[in-house]
Amino acid sequence: MKRREFLASAAAAAAAIAISPRVAFSADGAVEVIVGSDQNVADFWSNVVVPALQQELPDLVVNVTVSDGNSGMMALADRALAALKTKSDPQVDVMEAFNPRNTVGAIDAGLWLDFSKASMSNYSKLNKLAIDTNFGLPYRGSQVVLAYDSTKVQTPPKTWEELTAWIKATPGQFIYNRPDKGGSGGNFVRRAIHEANGRDPSAFTAANFSKEKADAMLPPAWEILRDLAPSLYQGGSYTAGNTPSLQLLVSGVVSMVPTWSDQALSGLKSGELPSHIKLAQLQDLAFVGGFAYCTIPTNAKNIEAATKLANVLISPAVQEQIVDQIAGFPSIEWSHLSDEIRTANADIIPKSIPAFPDGEWEAAVNDGWYRNVAPAIARN
Repeated sequence: MKRREFLASAAAAAAAIAISPRVAFSADGAVEVIVGSDQNVADFWSNVVVPALQQELPDLVVNVTVSDGNSGMMALADRALAALKTKSDPQVDVMEAFNPRNTVGAIDAGLWLDFSKASMSNYSKLNKLAIDTNFGLPYRGSQVVLAYDSTKVQTPPKTWEELTAWIKATPGQFIYNRPDKGGSGGNFVRRAIHEANGRDPSAFTAANFSKEKADAMLPPAWEILRDLAPSLYQGGSYTAGNTPSLQLLVSGVVSMVPTWSDQALSGLKSGELPSHIKLAQLQDLAFVGGFAYCTIPTNAKNIEAATKLANVLISPAVQEQIVDQIAGFPSIEWSHLSDEIRTANADIIPKSIPAFPDGEWEAAVNDGWYRNVAPAIARN
């Protein structure tokens, strides 16, 4: 999962540079880590994750390389699957931000390491809600939260009912982006869909989509969102992305917006979001979130060292750095983190981590929103 646009890229880069890299580069016997995210995440691996592992294995050599986008990651996985069939070296040991389900037939073929059976001492610390499959190791997450101006909003809403009541009671003070232009607005729409369907995220899976099911389950959400529209900024305006929503909040035009947790936390840390901007999460059912997963091919040349690296990745020490340096959510339970970190993030620690499938469901949501909620807006 690529890092979304965020406000403080320069600050994040500076934080990464503050820790001198200790990674040696060698083609012989090196653990090959391919990062599917952006350079700031690769820097985090080089400057934090690998040195943490080298405290245990000081002579270990690790190469950290950024992939050429999702297509590059898919090609690596295809190569690993082909190598499994020929019992050859896949030339990759760890794939970062790659869902093991993306390669058809790979799980059934036995390509990916089952982390639940890998004797990793930190595996039991994982938040069970973060585990999507035993073949992908969740290690950092983000979730949509509410960002609000604390000079105008003293008590932020904690439930969907309170949020919609606040929107109607303070017309013009809330806005979200079009669902196909950024995940913060898209997941606000998905929270309405969950609300309209018994707050049951499990009702939506990648495998259960059908036009008939979508036609039955989505229209009640369109009614909720149409009802809110007159109370939004300018009587029904929508921004064109995650950042424009935050810009309206910072400028004082609106008082509350949905936003990605990592984007907002980065902005607050760098000062690009002023200190009076605060964050909150709904407690009845949180907004949709997601995790970046790592996979390890079972035919990896350095599978033992790669597994130790994965264990270090989900250690409390590294997980705290994920929160502190790249503004991510931990994949382990917050209870394993320091009191200081838990206190600083108390308002956004979720009680739930709902998911929503991509693919045909995503297309149906985007198309349905334009046709039923904002028909006057040209999609392109």
